[in-house]
Amino acid sequence: MPRQEAEDAEPSPQLTPGATVPGTHPGDRYIRLVSAADLPLRPVGQGIYIAEPTQPEGPIGRTWCALKRLLIGRPLSTAEAPHERLSKVKALAVFSSDALSSTAYATEEILRVLVLAGMAAYSFVLPIGLAIVLLLAIVVISYRQTIRAYPHGGGTYIVTKDNLGSYPGLVAAAALLTDYVLTVAVSTSAGVAAVTSAFEQLWPLRVELAVAAITLLTIANLRGVRESGTIFALPTYMFIASMYTLLAIGAAAWLGWGVTLHPIPTHVPEPVQPLTLFLVLRAFSSGSAALTGVEAVADGVPAFKPPEAQNARVTLAWMGLILGTLFFGTTILTYHFRLVPTEEETLVSQLARTLVDGSPFYYFVQAATASILFLAANTAFADFPRLAYFLARDRFLPHQFRFQGDRLAFSAGIVVLGVVTSLLVIARGASVSALIPLYAVGVFLAFTMSQTSMVVHWLRLGEGRRPWASLAINGLGAATTAVVTLVIATTKFVHGAWIVVLLIPLLVAMMLGINRHYRHVAEQLRLSPAEIRRRQRPVPRHVAAVVPIASLNRASFRALEYARSIARDVTAVHVASEPESGEILRQRWQEARLDIPLVVVESPYRELIGPLVAIIEKLHLEKGSPFITVVIPEFVPAHWWERLLHTQTAWRLRRALAQIPDLAVTGVPYHLAE
Repeated sequence: MPRQEAEDAEPSPQLTPGATVPGTHPGDRYIRLVSAADLPLRPVGQGIYIAEPTQPEGPIGRTWCALKRLLIGRPLSTAEAPHERLSKVKALAVFSSDALSSTAYATEEILRVLVLAGMAAYSFVLPIGLAIVLLLAIVVISYRQTIRAYPHGGGTYIVTKDNLGSYPGLVAAAALLTDYVLTVAVSTSAGVAAVTSAFEQLWPLRVELAVAAITLLTIANLRGVRESGTIFALPTYMFIASMYTLLAIGAAAWLGWGVTLHPIPTHVPEPVQPLTLFLVLRAFSSGSAALTGVEAVADGVPAFKPPEAQNARVTLAWMGLILGTLFFGTTILTYHFRLVPTEEETLVSQLARTLVDGSPFYYFVQAATASILFLAANTAFADFPRLAYFLARDRFLPHQFRFQGDRLAFSAGIVVLGVVTSLLVIARGASVSALIPLYAVGVFLAFTMSQTSMVVHWLRLGEGRRPWASLAINGLGAATTAVVTLVIATTKFVHGAWIVVLLIPLLVAMMLGINRHYRHVAEQLRLSPAEIRRRQRPVPRHVAAVVPIASLNRASFRALEYARSIARDVTAVHVASEPESGEILRQRWQEARLDIPLVVVESPYRELIGPLVAIIEKLHLEKGSPFITVVIPEFVPAHWWERLLHTQTAWRLRRALAQIPDLAVTGVPYHLAE
């Protein structure tokens, strides 16, 4: 029956925005009626809308939304991204917490190896510490050259890919991904060790404490860059102040300036290994963990406030100076007081007890140390999602890693990092000693790849423009870190480094497989303007259809063809979660000379399903059609596991549209070949 006749035959209920009325079909209870003006869309031009944040339906959805807002805050618009940049003070806290916190365990790890040879090997702790400080200076100066060459952001992956090619770039990326995971695991485990050193009764709960710390860090980072910088600034500077104060008290005690010491019993165990060059190199490789995280500033240049490059170079210099003085100062005092690491108490705790035992300052030092160790993992939480974004952009990781969440943070990368590191901490019992052998291989391999890439970069500039000083600095950095990489891989291989050495090529193989799949999909979906014009066959029908599309390709064009075969009135809709995607699609639309209207919804809050449902409802109301068909294009991968690499947007859209009356949903599959 036509709509007008139906309305004459039976009086309609009063329609008000938000009202619910009984349905007209058998089994109906209520249907939702929405005014076009009430939909979360704001028109800004002909066929162009901007989507406002949508609210979920039902008590469960509203409860989840309220909990989410409580934990991570209100959604941020894409336009607010520039305001999420970091000042130098906050950036030092965000990007340097990993490197600075290593002073709490780097000296301890050197001694854990040296004491295997007894007291005779103890004297090597100072030369090893000095060598690590020299290595730190070389790496910091080298990365300052990297920032100079890539003022808009030159992470290790980008620099290596640009100068050495895709395969070396993937090796560097895989090395950094493993290092970021281990950074979180080692930092949180060391933080738990600092807590249990002060409160021994918590020792049986060390795994639970580490997992809880990782969970809190995940939530904090989901709140966004600027808020995480604010959260982590205070503990970082508390740690710096407490350690410098402790070193000053230790220097005064060394000089006999009226400090009352509280000697603690220490015992160097009987030697179980001979003092060899291999043992000294192994101790050096364990202490080199102090340099992990140094590259984070160079990787995070885009997160700084303007001028980004200058601010990053200054912050990197600050970090290097603070890290070098804290690490070597701790090493000197440890050597002077002949402290020996134990499983029950950290060296920092022993040093603090020796100097200020019984005072509130001891607990302040332990609290500050535990805080910086827990929050040191934030360096990885800042850089892992950004690296995953670049890899996903280049189609080496699933597309989910490209999308920013409500708070302009790369939510998928943050959540994955939190889950993986929690599993690793559980598997290794939150033991720093069990995790350290896996550590530093990846980061020094990434150092080497980055510095070698910079040598190639300077060489490519040509004879007249080549900065020889920068070339020499990066060349020295590449040679030095390459030697250290070999030393670490060799001395730690049987102690667990073999896992990382094996894992890196496996990660590279996985990323190449993902890239091969995406390239294969793109090749099958590619559509030329000539093919579009050749295949257009308008067929008049009497119903309306809407086709949501992400881009103009074979799958979406096939859906448009199907829609034209069943409906006279066909409209294509596109939600632009990134500002440039809508403009690109409009240009392609004009080039193809399609006679189908295109509606673009800009989504500054990066929502997809909510704006799609809203524009479909709006078109349904405006067209006045008794029934509307939503034709969803989708492609079917050749293998079931390949579905994990895609966002399942069609499935999620079907679920959302099922709540709207007088609307049919039709899927048009495009099957991909092997």
